[in-house]
Amino acid sequence: MHSVLTRGNAILAYTLSVLAALTFFCFISTVFIDYRTEATMNTVKVVVKNVPDYGVAREKNDLGFLTFDLQTDLTHLFNWNVKQLFLYLTAEYSTPTNKLNQVVLWDKIILRGENAVLDFKNMNTKYYFWDDGKGLKDNPNVTLTLSWIIVPNAGLYFQGQPQCHTDLVMEHYS
Repeated sequence: MHSVLTRGNAILAYTLSVLAALTFFCFISTVFIDYRTEATMNTVKVVVKNVPDYGVAREKNDLGFLTFDLQTDLTHLFNWNVKQLFLYLTAEYSTPTNKLNQVVLWDKIILRGENAVLDFKNMNTKYYFWDDGKGLKDNPNVTLTLSWIIVPNAGLYFQGQPQCHTDLVMEHYS
């Protein structure tokens, strides 16, 4: 009648179909959840130095240093379909040479089961805040934004942003 391979193929195909349907229902059960939250952030110290960039032209470029405070509770963002959160802090500004500059200054991964209540004081940035010229000095339109990406077990990635924007003026010190 049917060989062992034919029966094994039928069982495997049925099992994969059931697993695909269950995965889809898992995704649908969490896709309409509101992943917004409140966060407070402010800058403690902001400094810009004009330092040499050791590239080809050996020009001097602006390098920003800042420390910030961040308070937020992200525990309600976790449900059974969330594997991890990827948080990142970006600085966005415009200069005469570039209409839009975006720089990632800090990031953090929070896995399910870890403490998702953040209360950071005087945090330094994790990455350099370089400008490709002299556009940071006395720039009045630098905006810091905290964002996150929700990495699910099944389904689409969700990118969220709280109403947590901080405008700052980059002060210049030699």
